[in-house]
Amino acid sequence: MKTREDVKIINQGLEDEMEVSGYRPCLWKLVLVGVGAVCSGGLLLLLLYWLPEWGVKGTCTHTSLSDAHTLLLRTKDEFRQWFRVRVHRMLAPGRKPFEDLDVKPRGQLPNGDFGHQVCSVPDEQLPQEQQIQYFTHHSFRYYWNDAIQNFEFYQGLEDMKVSCAHIHSEHSHGLTKALQDYRRLFFGENEIAVKVPSLFKLLIKEVLNPFYIFQLFSVVLWSAEDYYYYATAIVLMSVISIATSLYTIRKQYVMLHDMVASHSVVRVSVCRGDKDTEQAMSTELVPGDVIAIPANGMVMPCDAVLFQGTCVVNESMLTGESVPVTKTSLPSSGDEAARRYSMEEHKRHTLFCGTHVIQTRFYTGELVKAVVIRTGFSTEKGQLVRSILYPKPTDFRLYRDAYLFLLCLVGVAGIGFIYTIVLSIMNKVSAKTIIIESLDIITITVPPALPAAMTAGIVYAQRRLKRVGIFCISPQRINMCGQLNLVCFDKTGTLTEDGLDLWGIHRAEHGSFVAPEPGPAEERLVKSTFMACMATCHSLTKIEGELSGDPLDLKMFAATCWVLEEPTEEETALHNPLMPTVVRPPRRAVTGDSQSQSQVQNTSCEMGIVRQFPFSSVLQRMSVVVRRLGDKHMEAFLKGAPEVVAGLCKPNSVPQSFTETLESYTRQGFRVIALAHRQLESKLSWHKVQTLSRDLIETDMEFLGLIVMQNKIKQETAGVLTELRRANIRTLMVTGDNILTAISVARDCGMIRPHENVIVADAAPPRDSCPPCITWRYVENPAQTARDDQGAQILVEDEMYHFALNGRAFAVITEHFPQLIQKLALRATVFARMAPDQKTQLVEILQGIDYIVGMCGDGANDCGALKRAHSGISLSELEASVASPFTSSTSNISCVPNLIREGRAALITSFCVFKFMALYSIIQYISVILLYWILSNLGDFQFLFIDLVIILIIAFTMSLNPAWKDLVRQRPPSSLISGPLLCSVLTQILTCLAFQVLTFYLVQQQSWYETWTPQSDVCNVSRASSFSDRHNGTTSHDHKNIRNYENTSLFYVSSFQYLAVAIVFAKGKPFRQPSYKNWPFMLSCVGLYSFLLFIMLYPISAIDNFLEIVCVPHDWRVTLVIIIAANAIVSFMLEILIVDIILWRLVFRGSQGANGPRESSSGDTPQVANDSWGALFLSRLFCQRNKPPKVLYRHLALELQEDADWPPKPSTVTYAAEAQPHISATL
Repeated sequence: MKTREDVKIINQGLEDEMEVSGYRPCLWKLVLVGVGAVCSGGLLLLLLYWLPEWGVKGTCTHTSLSDAHTLLLRTKDEFRQWFRVRVHRMLAPGRKPFEDLDVKPRGQLPNGDFGHQVCSVPDEQLPQEQQIQYFTHHSFRYYWNDAIQNFEFYQGLEDMKVSCAHIHSEHSHGLTKALQDYRRLFFGENEIAVKVPSLFKLLIKEVLNPFYIFQLFSVVLWSAEDYYYYATAIVLMSVISIATSLYTIRKQYVMLHDMVASHSVVRVSVCRGDKDTEQAMSTELVPGDVIAIPANGMVMPCDAVLFQGTCVVNESMLTGESVPVTKTSLPSSGDEAARRYSMEEHKRHTLFCGTHVIQTRFYTGELVKAVVIRTGFSTEKGQLVRSILYPKPTDFRLYRDAYLFLLCLVGVAGIGFIYTIVLSIMNKVSAKTIIIESLDIITITVPPALPAAMTAGIVYAQRRLKRVGIFCISPQRINMCGQLNLVCFDKTGTLTEDGLDLWGIHRAEHGSFVAPEPGPAEERLVKSTFMACMATCHSLTKIEGELSGDPLDLKMFAATCWVLEEPTEEETALHNPLMPTVVRPPRRAVTGDSQSQSQVQNTSCEMGIVRQFPFSSVLQRMSVVVRRLGDKHMEAFLKGAPEVVAGLCKPNSVPQSFTETLESYTRQGFRVIALAHRQLESKLSWHKVQTLSRDLIETDMEFLGLIVMQNKIKQETAGVLTELRRANIRTLMVTGDNILTAISVARDCGMIRPHENVIVADAAPPRDSCPPCITWRYVENPAQTARDDQGAQILVEDEMYHFALNGRAFAVITEHFPQLIQKLALRATVFARMAPDQKTQLVEILQGIDYIVGMCGDGANDCGALKRAHSGISLSELEASVASPFTSSTSNISCVPNLIREGRAALITSFCVFKFMALYSIIQYISVILLYWILSNLGDFQFLFIDLVIILIIAFTMSLNPAWKDLVRQRPPSSLISGPLLCSVLTQILTCLAFQVLTFYLVQQQSWYETWTPQSDVCNVSRASSFSDRHNGTTSHDHKNIRNYENTSLFYVSSFQYLAVAIVFAKGKPFRQPSYKNWPFMLSCVGLYSFLLFIMLYPISAIDNFLEIVCVPHDWRVTLVIIIAANAIVSFMLEILIVDIILWRLVFRGSQGANGPRESSSGDTPQVANDSWGALFLSRLFCQRNKPPKVLYRHLALELQEDADWPPKPSTVTYAAEAQPHISATL
């Protein structure tokens, strides 16, 4: 698709969609750049290295993609990143990997299988090699396609858009060696190659970082100023920082390399034709190869689809779910076989790279075979490794605002730069000194330790999370957790217990329900069809003698008390007839005739599971085909969601009270599963059954009844949800269960409170001439036994309502009612029967209305949503899972408040550190600017003492405050460019400026003040000294004029200012523990205060000489103490009174509460309620009163408050044809 001239789109519609444009080298531009690089001392080359767009456009001219030597890529996401790649060329017999070669060697077998006479083909008959252009980006290769005049990426066999039946017929015999070699030209070696860069390469990349280049510039400048000690200290710090960074990066590469390399290269059996197999290395595999899966299992080296046999697979590496999954062969006939193969849709038949095949099942000597679909980085594992190797930048306002703030500091530095030049020219300073001192101002203004200091808070938070069992693979997302205002929860295994308890069964006979029974384990039910369905309709398998599988299946099978037996390899090989998995009743301990009778009965009840159709979360059902021992015909058993199962049964077999019975159970929170049965035709053979589609089997079933399971809520659930609600964090339930069960659980755990209404949006797709519509049903509230529609309307007007909808309604509304989906998302709390991709879609919709979304699930069906959410946390036993950024070893949702608390603490810590580092630069900048006025500066060791002893210690210890124990309603700001934070920084800057200027002015007004010389002795006024040689003495001993009274006074005052602003900014409650609990920080502050006070009041000549400070009278020292104390008091008062109380609580939080939906502010102090007039006055003063809300969900809430037709009234219908009027008819 062409967006504008000569700019094309690659990966269209995918997550990594990019614009691509072509360039070729331009000689005159290259010459100009070369000259510029020489003149700038290489700085121009660095600039072009940092900015790929400039680098390409500065050295190349635009050309068509087909003629390009260099390509410029730009991502189309919100980050708009630029990449530069080179175009390479290769020779190949064809232009596409899946096209037929022009010349077929003799001896070609059917289905693309070549004989062994390939070498006998004369050279002149070989296809002519063609030149193909390609480029590599982020481990993917893109090849030129003449037909579309663009580059395209070959993913694998899916690119051929083959149907399931076509895979069976055309791709089940394997590839010839020649065709395999040809495809390998395009797909490369089948390996996920994580190359560990050499230390030299990492060093060059790290050193060319703008931060270190700035450090290098600063060191050169300081050396020119004879600040050798300071420059040496900074060099040592930089070397340590680089070494630490190199060690960490290389360690991560080595760990990732080792993780990927283990089991990635194995020997596999590759099939050539129907019978021939050969051993080969897994690196040789290409899409289209057929591999045989050994009986004892293997770690999959590629993505492959099963077309023969069954496998039991552990997919915990991908999903975090430790329960083994049964994979069955791809359907070969019927409607499902005619559908196009899709890895997502047919994942129950697909073996993914990196997963562990535990065991296989094969019969009558047939091998378990799979066709290779994807290899290398195209596999699921490869894409996960790519996401780790090439992570997206963290889209968080804090980091964007940090760059803006740094630009502001650069602007301040520019003012100082001009000031220094003008002042130096006025004082006739030499040109060299002017250049050095003016550039020095820039190095002072931009804090060199800022990146390391801001990272420290995240590192500390990550360590604290690890101590409470939360592991993180994306540390930058910890700050995002501090802004979460909505959390989606899966139900089963997350809010409720993993295990289900069987409450009872409710069988149906002759089209009506019989009385409920406590369980199936009764003698009279052993031969019943209901019992047979419970015993066979599952995907359980034995691993090392232990039953393994889905917890629901385990609980259901255990209730039958039956026994499951699987054939061994020897049994399968010895017997030509089918040896399936067999289930039978237990052999009871009886004697005599009873024993023989019991054995006959057990034998007649034995059933072999002939074929499984695994559970599909999309279809919401599973089925099996079984044969009872001694019977000629086979039977099919089905279980699944009651609504789905009832729809597949004969209408006369479904009881008339089905809906009412189901609702009565689901309202009580029970999980209900329906069973059905069908007797198949006697002429069906085992081979015929293996080729039937599930659609042909799962029809015209006989309804058997319901299994009622009790899913208990975890003890911690209700308390955690209450804590989140008090903290003004919205909670949603996203589940695959029945909608009424989900609503009941939501009420029981407190997600929906007793007095609140639930409105079910039941949407129906278009049928015949009827347009799509939504029926609005008000679910009966158990807390209100009697109420009318008017009462309900009063409740909803008070916003005491929640929407609930299922996956079917969600799909219809997103497709046909796009104008309603955001309104529903604003108040919907229960999403039931949601497929995995719908969960991901829901997260995107919530993000679209500006919610910061968290997702908590068990990792199995929630992978997409966990990755898409701003913060996804998987409840898994694994220490770290690639399924989500966070993994909790605690199997309940108590990890969510812990994560949010740590996120808030880390976010506030980042703000504190940034503000402190900014103030440190500005304070030092003010000191230097004032000293430049008298042609002085801070000394070498003064800079060293400030930066190393004060700043470094304080910056790293102030990040150690643990998180506050409670979650409060107030949320931390997400931006540095916000009113309270800017006011905080500006008031502290003005305070420090005022007290430094005051000190500078007062010291010059003292009666003893004079230009300092080595002979000066103002400390002892009784001794009269001659100062006739003071100018000569100053010039000869201190040519930089460091030692003077202004320098000494400003050094003392500024040193205390650093400590004062650190304590002011190191806030505790409500997001962090108080600073006095951070003992390293308190110890550092007390130690530095004590040391500075001591050397100021009781001077020690050795320290004075080291720091290049001069002796001043004792009275002036006392005055300095008073100035320092006044400065600290003013700083505290301004921060607490103006920023915390007036601006934050009365203006900004007050205006938010006025504009937003019902989200009250913190309410920590009575002033908020009492001083409403003050809030009104100040809000208008700061233009905050009538400002529209910044986030879309608040804006929507305001619109809906003014909409008289929202929420819809009970028993009304909305049709898709109506855009604005919501309600069209009353039922």
